[in-house]
Amino acid sequence: MARNVEIKVRVESLDALHQRAVALSGAALELIEQDDVFYSVASGRLKLRRFADGSAELIHYERPDGSGARLSDYERVAVGEAAEALHRVLVRGLGVRACVRKQRWLARVGRSRLHLDRVEGLGDFVEIEVVLEDTECEADGRQVAEQLLAALGLAEAPRLATAYADLQPPRG
Repeated sequence: MARNVEIKVRVESLDALHQRAVALSGAALELIEQDDVFYSVASGRLKLRRFADGSAELIHYERPDGSGARLSDYERVAVGEAAEALHRVLVRGLGVRACVRKQRWLARVGRSRLHLDRVEGLGDFVEIEVVLEDTECEADGRQVAEQLLAALGLAEAPRLATAYADLQPPRG
């Protein structure tokens, strides 16, 4: 199972952060359109992430809620052409908990993924994911995440304690 440390903050606007993210990564940002469908499951979170190009991946992750940097254990499987059929089966068997649509500008900074997210209906956020090696502990990833936040000028930004899906109004 893969592991990362994630930290997410709310920001007023992504506009000023694009230049800082480019400077940190040394490369242009990659725009990714994402449509995540979260299903009702007994443990963790299960989502089907669909991309604008028609590809998709099924992701299950477990991560405690909390406002600081948090450890996430996850499994990710590329779905390919079966995405819509898989979605129909998951809806029938599990039901939909939430849908999250976002524009994500991705910057890679070392082993970290820096996401500038514009989430439909929720606003702008910055998410940092520090991928951990098998031998690393959570504290190692936390330190890297906090350093990246500081480099972006966001050390004091309001932390998000939950997933975007948890901020969506209930489906009914």
